[in-house]
Amino acid sequence: MMKNLKNLMKNFCVTVAQSVLRKTRPKPAPQVYIHKPKFLERTIESFLFTCGLLSIAITIAIVIFLGKDALLFFQNKEVSLWEFFSSTTWQPAIGELGILPLLNATLLTSFIALLFAAPIGILTAIYLSEFASTKIRRTLKPILEMLAGIPSVVYGFFAVIFLTPLLRQMIGENNVNIYNNLSAGLMMGVLILPIITSMVEDALHSIPNSLRYAAYALGAGKFQTAIRVVFPASFSGVSASLIVGLSRAIGETTIAALAAGAGANFTFNPLESSETMTGYILRISGGDISYNTIDYTSIFAIGILLFFITLLLNLVGRYIANKYREVYD
Repeated sequence: MMKNLKNLMKNFCVTVAQSVLRKTRPKPAPQVYIHKPKFLERTIESFLFTCGLLSIAITIAIVIFLGKDALLFFQNKEVSLWEFFSSTTWQPAIGELGILPLLNATLLTSFIALLFAAPIGILTAIYLSEFASTKIRRTLKPILEMLAGIPSVVYGFFAVIFLTPLLRQMIGENNVNIYNNLSAGLMMGVLILPIITSMVEDALHSIPNSLRYAAYALGAGKFQTAIRVVFPASFSGVSASLIVGLSRAIGETTIAALAAGAGANFTFNPLESSETMTGYILRISGGDISYNTIDYTSIFAIGILLFFITLLLNLVGRYIANKYREVYD
């Protein structure tokens, strides 16, 4: 009996000692398996990095080469920086070098395009995103994307041949010039319509369905949910799409050159003709002008100004998108 009791106590002490040793013994460090990148992965990563650097290098090269020839324009004795940004007359042949007529025509046609395309594009995007069935969406979306693939020269000839005679018939031949800002602006609006529609629809699609279900639970209808919940929640994407469309309209060349006119004219009347900045660059670069003349260097000065205008618009768009962006789980 005593022998069994001793063996039992011995086994108990051994078990307790082993359990204590297990708790106090340090656990081995977990093994970490480091994945070494393979040659193909390194090659793809290097290629993507090179593409990013190439895009930056191309942008820097554009600024350098435009700025170099633009500097020759501003170094000319006939050019006054104050006159360039304040004068309302642009006739380089007689030394009148005010950029305001070209800048005014560019902004006028671009804002006409935005006023035409913005409401149509936003309403179309709301319909495609919130109301249209899958079959209708698959039918209308490719048609809108086809508009983006039509060459701008086709839009320009359509404006001259069809839209301008229609405006002259509706408003009066004496009131509408053959070449006018309204016709050019409306055609630019058709040009940027697919861009605005596609980007706004993507912004609406990015809103989670939980917001829609919450609005339905509170008794809101589909229209109220789309207008008062989904659309305000996608404000950053909508504003970015409008700025991208405006930038595209400012940079449009062919429609402006064919439909707006070829003479600098400082006017706010959309029914009159006036030459845009891109139209002037196209006309002068296609003509027979000598190198290093004031006409030649002026196109680079206008080009660098266009570059900074579009850059400013992109920065404003990025600021608005970051400021009003909503993050959802």
